[in-house]
Amino acid sequence: MKKESHKLPSDLILDIKTRLKTLSGQINGIVKMLDEGKDPEQINIQFKSIDKGIQKAHHLLLDEVYRKALAIGIVKAVDSCPGNCGSEDKIEYLKQEFPNLELSDLTEKLKEIQAIENRLKEYNEKKM
Repeated sequence: MKKESHKLPSDLILDIKTRLKTLSGQINGIVKMLDEGKDPEQINIQFKSIDKGIQKAHHLLLDEVYRKALAIGIVKAVDSCPGNCGSEDKIEYLKQEFPNLELSDLTEKLKEIQAIENRLKEYNEKKM
């Protein structure tokens, strides 16, 4: 399957960059704390904060990329299914559930829609 290229929305780019700049400041703060011999527990708290921050920034990126890929897959599947392709119910389910899917579910649903796309491609090739 051909991989689609995706351009990130400018507001997402700005959000992630702001988060990363904040994290950079926190990392510099840890270096300073180490130089000053601060309490290891305080340093550990900063590490935990950085970890949460990087996870959140990563989550925002993954959610955008996977959600967009799934949306494109659903549109392709709808366009390829003439109404009697055998996948109508699954396509409709994915369309309805799309707005409510959590990131952890997106990858699974993306695999499902890709499998449907492949079946529809074979189905449509057989009809020709």
